[in-house]
Amino acid sequence: MKRTILALPLALAAALALTACGSGAQEAKPAADGSPATLRIGYQLIPNGDLIVKDQKWLEAALPNTKIVWSKFDSGGDVNTAMIAGSLDIGLAGSSPVTRGLSAPLNIPYKVPWIFDVIGDNEALVARGGVTDVKGLAGKRIATPFSSTAHYSLLAALTEAGLSESGVKILDMEPPDIQAAWQRGDIDAAYVWTPNLAELQKNGGKTLVTSRELAQRGKLTADLAVVRGEFAQKYPKALQVWLQQQDRAVKLVRSDKATASAAIGRQLNLDPAEAARQLDQLVLLDAAEQRSADYLGTPSAPGKLAENLHNAAEFLKTQQKVDAVPELGVFQKGLATQELTDAFAGN
Repeated sequence: MKRTILALPLALAAALALTACGSGAQEAKPAADGSPATLRIGYQLIPNGDLIVKDQKWLEAALPNTKIVWSKFDSGGDVNTAMIAGSLDIGLAGSSPVTRGLSAPLNIPYKVPWIFDVIGDNEALVARGGVTDVKGLAGKRIATPFSSTAHYSLLAALTEAGLSESGVKILDMEPPDIQAAWQRGDIDAAYVWTPNLAELQKNGGKTLVTSRELAQRGKLTADLAVVRGEFAQKYPKALQVWLQQQDRAVKLVRSDKATASAAIGRQLNLDPAEAARQLDQLVLLDAAEQRSADYLGTPSAPGKLAENLHNAAEFLKTQQKVDAVPELGVFQKGLATQELTDAFAGN
């Protein structure tokens, strides 16, 4: 799944304007069956199950009395801003933005009910101009969306290589802007995700390190779902339906890769073969795997994702990206394990 805190006021104003113009500043009355009148979803162009749900219109079919509003975001930082503004009910954000969202000064009242994917080779640091390793980036211009999983991984890669943040010039750019800057020759390297990553790799980008490799060395990142706490409490059945459709998408990937790839390809404007290639770069988890100890866990035993987010907060504190590191319990409470369990009761 990303903006700096300093950029928050401007982005927040934009999100508030979006709320007023798009979804409505006040929540519409529930439908007669108690389902929400509107479900506002923030998605990103990442080749995972969320795009399958969107493409197949499963939510629209499963919640016929609810208007499903899909809004595209370029980063998790912008999703955080929209959540603060109250203009989203469910969104996709990387583990780094979610870590910041659950930490001070943001303290966003949301929970994580689902892991869209564990980030692998689809997010990487690429460079050109003869740079062959991370150490070779000293003094270079590196673009990444600030506060994103890519930013977190970039800082981890630099630290691992013995480079300080001040030893390079890091530029805050959204993925489409990174691709444009690369084409103009304005940057030397970038840490970003597909589909923009694939374009950089096609145009002279040498991969220096991937998020899969960093995860193997203890810096795991993931794309997470966040649900507004008030929405989850008020509309538990709608959230259960949403979770069931996400699980359905993961199972489609495993049972019918061609159909799943075609759906993702339509959403990303890619041919199915390329969509399948990008899909293979991610690790997708079904509901049973989500409830395991390695990930979200259960209400009585929160999973290791909470520890991962806590570790990320400790790292971000050293980089002065969060004010303080919350207790582990804050991240454990931030996992919507009861909601996930309820959605698949009996399965």
